[in-house]
Amino acid sequence: MSADPSETPGRPEPGSNPYEALDAPALRALLAQRDAQLAGQAADMQEWMHAVSHDLRAPLRHITSYGPLVRELLEESGLPAQAQQEALAFLDTMDQSARRMGRMLEGLLALSRIARAPLRREAVDLAALVEQARAVQAAAASGRSVQWHIAPDLPTVQGDAALLRPMLDALLDNALKFTRGRDPARIAVGWERTADGRFTLAVQDNGVGFNPAQSAGLFGLFQRLHREREFEGVGAGLAAVRAIARRHGGEARATAAVGEGCTVQVSWPG
Repeated sequence: MSADPSETPGRPEPGSNPYEALDAPALRALLAQRDAQLAGQAADMQEWMHAVSHDLRAPLRHITSYGPLVRELLEESGLPAQAQQEALAFLDTMDQSARRMGRMLEGLLALSRIARAPLRREAVDLAALVEQARAVQAAAASGRSVQWHIAPDLPTVQGDAALLRPMLDALLDNALKFTRGRDPARIAVGWERTADGRFTLAVQDNGVGFNPAQSAGLFGLFQRLHREREFEGVGAGLAAVRAIARRHGGEARATAAVGEGCTVQVSWPG
């Protein structure tokens, strides 16, 4: 008499929980095994990203270093003027692309550092940290008309100051970049705390904004919503903001409208 397949030992019934029959020690052992696997995969990924980023920088340095020498040779080559100008234009494109790739690798390295850095939670004076970031960005925007509106009661929060500072730099840099052409540019930094202790920092600007339908890709690495010839950058700043928020157990999001500015909110248990 053949056995009923549904009664085969170890085969869970459809829709059943495969972990239901495990006792507490078995569950703990399984969780420990999964944790070790995930930690190993994460370590391998970070090692790969770090190695690739570093190893690719050397050939890029060669390209950008030898470019001026090739330019000199072309200018002294005796080629017809039209051919020479065409060759120089190709060389310019090559140099610009190499430099852009270098900036992209810098973005990868920054994300690698964020992921690998130990998270040291402590009481952080957010007002002081925001002022430090604002002072740096204000100096970079010297000559522009910028109105800063910083909440006077920014609190002390729990977080890693070494990670929160570059996050603030990226947020304020982003706001300054996309308010270029506004006179005056207005940048506001506010905050709120929910009843469960979750902290939200908001950076609002009156810049060019973006189509809300495209917001899903805003925090993706190398994702851009504007042409590079309009606004510089490779799309790594907000990716770093999201990575830092997630290291703190939080998230980043943004709302905007075309021509009406943007608000970026970063929240974490703080």
